[in-house]
Amino acid sequence: MTGDRHAWIDASAGVAGDMLLGALVDAGADLGAVRRAVDAVVPGAVRLVTETVTRAGLRALRMRVEPLTTDAPHRTWTGVRDLLTNAALADRVRDRAVAVFARLADAEAHVHGTAARDVHFHEVGALDSIADIVGVCAALEDLGVATVTAGEVAVGSGRVRTAHGDLPVPVPAVARLSEGWRVRAGGTGELATPTGMATVRALATRCEDMPPMRVDVTGVGAGRRDPPGRANVVRVILGASTPDTVPDTDVEPTVLLEANVDDLDPRLWPEILAGLLRHGALDAWLVPIVMKKGRPAHTLCVLCRPDGAAALRERIFRDTTTLGVREGGPRRYALARTFVDVEVAGSTVAVKVGHARGAILQVMPEFDDVAALARRLDRPERQVLQDAATAAAAAGLVVGAPFPIRAADDR
Repeated sequence: MTGDRHAWIDASAGVAGDMLLGALVDAGADLGAVRRAVDAVVPGAVRLVTETVTRAGLRALRMRVEPLTTDAPHRTWTGVRDLLTNAALADRVRDRAVAVFARLADAEAHVHGTAARDVHFHEVGALDSIADIVGVCAALEDLGVATVTAGEVAVGSGRVRTAHGDLPVPVPAVARLSEGWRVRAGGTGELATPTGMATVRALATRCEDMPPMRVDVTGVGAGRRDPPGRANVVRVILGASTPDTVPDTDVEPTVLLEANVDDLDPRLWPEILAGLLRHGALDAWLVPIVMKKGRPAHTLCVLCRPDGAAALRERIFRDTTTLGVREGGPRRYALARTFVDVEVAGSTVAVKVGHARGAILQVMPEFDDVAALARRLDRPERQVLQDAATAAAAAGLVVGAPFPIRAADDR
């Protein structure tokens, strides 16, 4: 399956984790691959069963997660993250699942006035929700989905019984997760669960009506209830965005984390920065500063997506000596990027191409590839870098040239 598909989620009737998972399996995700991913996180703990049902007369796939144990523990966000980190999952499956749970932890922490790392997942942390979240991420990977957007979400109205007692709908965690998204009541009862809403918010890059696209396949996932007069389903529509829908730049909200540090061995900084990048930071850097009493110090700056902020804050506290982390909310404007392989001295070097409005704006050989090739050839890095730039130009990768080019391989 190609890895550049787009998925649009129709949550106009509400959204829950099992509904979204059912829709993706209905769209063609391999149930065996989903089961293997879930079993890698909670081995032998659940069974995934599908059945075809009707909702308000419409055919849909119902996904049932059946626990195989009666002793499922409540877990903290830290515990869930450890399960995901240690599981044998594809990197993007793990990263997406961590992002969903981080979003949940941040919402629950805000609602209950606790630190994210201390949040205890109840309904959210049960085996079925772990299975739903990991299953959705594995299904997206199996379907080759690179980008996700979603429409307006129906959240429901009224009141509902939860582990925390009788609560208004939308429940507080869903209300928190709805900030910045288009929502409406859409009916009575709880139509959007915390798991479902967190999955949409963590994985969808923006809220939009169905975008222009070449549709490959659709899938319909059913909720447990079948209320009269309303199809209780989630739909997913998969395909490729048409050329006129590709934005000049990707615009997304980001969080900037900052901490002033004046008492850390400077030899530790390179691995701290590398670790932050490995764990989801979009960028991480140091700024030399002078603090009170003339003390030299550094400001650690970490740019990340909102759903990754909680986990990265914990990592900053863990790996540095800071006692506090500041947080702001800039927007990030990023050129669309494509990697193209060129041949240099009989080997392959990836070249990063930034482009917008059908033209190439930036061309830069990947330095890790250049450095590795220089070591193999026992040549100076500057010479190999120049050779790679020359090879890129020969392949038509020059600023101002039209894009796309035939050899482009989006990642």
